[in-house]
Amino acid sequence: MRFAVRVEPARGRIDPAPMVDVVFLLLIFFVLSSSFVLQPAIKVNLPASPVKTTGTFRGHVVTVTRENLLFFNDQRITMEGLQKAFQAAGGPRIAELIIKADKQVPHGTVVQIMSLAVEAGIPVVNIATRPEMPLETPPITP
Repeated sequence: MRFAVRVEPARGRIDPAPMVDVVFLLLIFFVLSSSFVLQPAIKVNLPASPVKTTGTFRGHVVTVTRENLLFFNDQRITMEGLQKAFQAAGGPRIAELIIKADKQVPHGTVVQIMSLAVEAGIPVVNIATRPEMPLETPPITP
């Protein structure tokens, strides 16, 4: 048994509105599902580390610049005021502290900040680094 098939190409204009709607929906989906990490305006040259870590952050940040200026949550502070700031921010209730120190900051300064955090009862102290970039990319061979 044979069936007659009549296929003709559609004539007329193609409506771009559905395609634009889909593109905008995809754009909104990707924007809302991505995570953003806001960086403070304090310029710090972090040391490189080959260890790549990712995770969520719910805590406070201490930034130490090359000139040994201290910032607690983007507010300028002294070393003496840092322990008071830790306790005023919640003491042991602070879930985590991240120390963003320039790579030219003396190690003793970072250790002193860590000691103040431990004395204030902060359970987790992390040191921020930037991912180490490979020196050169290997050539692609066909």
